[in-house]
Amino acid sequence: MSEENKKVDELMENTEKDIAEDLTEEIRKEADAAEAEKIVGSSAEDDTETSTVESTVDEETAEEAEPVKETKKFFKKKKDKKDEKIEELTDRLQRQMAEFDNFRKRTDKEKSSMYAIGARDVVEKILPVVDNFERGLAAAPDLEEPFADGMNKIYKQLTTVLEDLGVTAIEAVGKEFDPNLHNAVMHVEDDEVDENIIVEEFQKGYLYKDTVVRHSMVKVAN
Repeated sequence: MSEENKKVDELMENTEKDIAEDLTEEIRKEADAAEAEKIVGSSAEDDTETSTVESTVDEETAEEAEPVKETKKFFKKKKDKKDEKIEELTDRLQRQMAEFDNFRKRTDKEKSSMYAIGARDVVEKILPVVDNFERGLAAAPDLEEPFADGMNKIYKQLTTVLEDLGVTAIEAVGKEFDPNLHNAVMHVEDDEVDENIIVEEFQKGYLYKDTVVRHSMVKVAN
């Protein structure tokens, strides 16, 4: 606070104090005089005069109090510019913190979405390798042979890793056709099964968590 502001504050405080002290002293004198007259006089006329004095004191007190109120209102200390600046900066900081929090949440969501998209692309590229493993094992004459047994173990290891990543095969044969999961490339008349039931799977479909990476390629009964 500058020296000039300090002087103004001191002047305001001293002015209010002097006015209040003068008013209090005057009221006290008037009250003492009225009380003395009331004690000395015992007649009705004295009582009337005492009431008049008291009324006069009340009126004068009210008249004197009104300027004091106006003076206090006039000399009421205004909010310091420094405090106003602090409030402004605090409000701005709170707004920026809220915006940053929203940005962080939005960024985290976008990062998760990008990760899921990238993972699906990788899984989609690995699936043809899985298909070739299955074709090779199906063509092997004897899985007990060392070579075929080793291939089978590698295939199981690969499928286990995919399952741990959230990749699962879509069930097809014997299930009702679902266009969200299956791709019907052939229809067949078959009285032994109900209508719209999958009777054969040409290529396995896979899910990455809850998202379809590849639809099952199937034959459906009419």
